[in-house]
Amino acid sequence: MSPNPSRRRTERRGLQLWPVGIVLTATFTMAVVVAAITFYAGWDLLGARKLKPEPSIDSKTLFDMVKLSFGVVAGAGALVALVVAYRRQRVDEAGALRESTRLHTERFTAAVTQLGDDSAAVRLGGVHALAGLADDAPTRALRQTGIDVLCAYLRLPYVAESDLPEGDEEARHTYLALREVRMTVIRLIRDHLRLPLQHQHSWQGHDFDLTEVTFDGGDLSGAQFSGGAVSFSGARFVSAQVRFDGALFTSGVVSFDWAEFCGHVVRFDGARFSGGEVTFDGAVFSGGEVRFDGARFSGGEVTFDGARFSGGEVRFDGARFSDGEVTFDGARFSDGEVTFDGAVFSGGEVTFDGAVFSGGEVRFDGARFSDGEVTFDGAVFSGGEVRFDGAVFSGGEVRFNRSEFSGATLGFIDPDGPAPFGVLSLGSPPPTGVMVPDEWLSDGPNTDSATPPTP
Repeated sequence: MSPNPSRRRTERRGLQLWPVGIVLTATFTMAVVVAAITFYAGWDLLGARKLKPEPSIDSKTLFDMVKLSFGVVAGAGALVALVVAYRRQRVDEAGALRESTRLHTERFTAAVTQLGDDSAAVRLGGVHALAGLADDAPTRALRQTGIDVLCAYLRLPYVAESDLPEGDEEARHTYLALREVRMTVIRLIRDHLRLPLQHQHSWQGHDFDLTEVTFDGGDLSGAQFSGGAVSFSGARFVSAQVRFDGALFTSGVVSFDWAEFCGHVVRFDGARFSGGEVTFDGAVFSGGEVRFDGARFSGGEVTFDGARFSGGEVRFDGARFSDGEVTFDGARFSDGEVTFDGAVFSGGEVTFDGAVFSGGEVRFDGARFSDGEVTFDGAVFSGGEVRFDGAVFSGGEVRFNRSEFSGATLGFIDPDGPAPFGVLSLGSPPPTGVMVPDEWLSDGPNTDSATPPTP
């Protein structure tokens, strides 16, 4: 959730008060109006029609008039005292905020100095100090500043273990010390993103700029991305395991655009995508594993548009797609493996429109299609394998409109249900490389909802 704009302006400009004369005038006017409304309401409720004339004023009436006059004066004095007390409180609050901000700035400077120290132990102290400062920040903007510095530390030039010179023990010792500091930063971010949004130390809703960070490990499992902008754009996942298991993506934008997955395992097992936007556009999957096993896609948008799968393995085994949109439009599959084995498609939309399959393997073995759409419109199958062995087509729509088959293997072994739209619409028998069961050939092409191929 983004902060209130008026609140941000107040924090930025400090306390602003109207002139006391205007405030007093407005207060008296409001008091007179309220008194008049109360008087006339009581007059109407009592059913009074006119005032009883008094030919002469006795001492009791005169005394009551004097008391009324002093009451009016006392009420006016009370209003003035109330206004002055309120203004004094506001000024004191502003002074306290300035003092708190000054102390925060002093502590911040000391923590940043620690973060730049040569000793890894001192840097660890600086990391914890910055996290504590972010928790105690008097304003949201100052908390964001602390988070920005921690993220900037991760963005500093960093050499992973796989890139170290062989046999250089001193370089490896320096690397291990630096890696410990970086893992601590990632852990602190995770711990604060696990806290409920209402918690006073929760960092949900803040921005995290992790652009082009090199990850050789890290645990963000269970983190809740419920607002703000989180960027892993251009990040490199090179070795060790990076975990997003059980992470919750409910709003805001999380970007992995142009990220490179070239080693070990990145896990999104059991993650829930129920809102917001998560993008892997242009990402490169050239090694290791990226796993979405058991993930739930029930809203929002997850995109792999233009991604390149040239090695490694990307798995959506057992994932459930019940709403929202997952797109691989324009993606290129030239090597490696992408699997949706046992996935359940009961709603939403999964698209491979315009994707190019020139190598590798894409599998939907045992997947169940009961609702929603899975489309390969305009896809090009020139190599590799795409298989739907044992898939169940009991509803929804699976389409291959205007797809080109020129060398890849498209296999449907032991499927359950009718042929997807467009598989047999290009002619009978099916094109070379397209394997379908005999009953689909006897049923003829399924073109009820398929758009006709372009001439």
